Amino acid sequence: MSGFANVFHNLDWSVLTDILFSIIPALICITLHELSHGAVAYALGDTTAKDAGRLTLNPIRHIDPWGLVMMVLFRFGWAKPVPVNMYRFKNPKKGMAITALAGPVSNLIIAAVFLFLYGLLYRPLYMHGTAFTYRLLEMIMTTAYMSLALAVFNILPISPLDGSKVLFAFLSDRAYAKLMRYERYGMLIVMVLVLSGGLSGYLSTVTGRIFDKFFFIAEFAFRLVTH
Repeated sequence: MSGFANVFHNLDWSVLTDILFSIIPALICITLHELSHGAVAYALGDTTAKDAGRLTLNPIRHIDPWGLVMMVLFRFGWAKPVPVNMYRFKNPKKGMAITALAGPVSNLIIAAVFLFLYGLLYRPLYMHGTAFTYRLLEMIMTTAYMSLALAVFNILPISPLDGSKVLFAFLSDRAYAKLMRYERYGMLIVMVLVLSGGLSGYLSTVTGRIFDKFFFIAEFAFRLVTH
């Protein structure tokens, strides 16, 4: 028994902690993103997401394995789409656009909240000076950045990303119906663009610039606790 305890204590847990500190931010971002879609759809009269059990904070109900891997590796990814029946809205295209926009907006809010937490907790956690508190600060920052990246990624006007639903709201019903038929091919195109590097560089640049603009929130929170 003591031999097993020695092996257990001598294991290198750094790989496991690296994975956890990468996955947790991704789960927070995609769970709240998809929950926002479902909650707004429900508020507008569509109970499809609720009936499917997607109005939940349980990340397992929202995970798309490939999308989660992309989030962890590239900081851009997706979750399992919340089911929405646009024809339950009083104005189907408008309701769909509002529902789609709820996801990226929620990610902007998440980024703002975590940047505020970063500024608020920076001094006590950094002064504490342990490996865990440093990693915790890093995870808070990663969550903010990843959430902004998810908003930028999803606002692209490529079906089935959220930006396409907003754009399609301005099209005629005939054009809208035609484009929706090709929605299932859109994600394949997006994956090819990201993996080939043709899109990831652009997304990283845009996300970085927005992140720089948002960082004043962390600075404001830091000043609150240091003055």
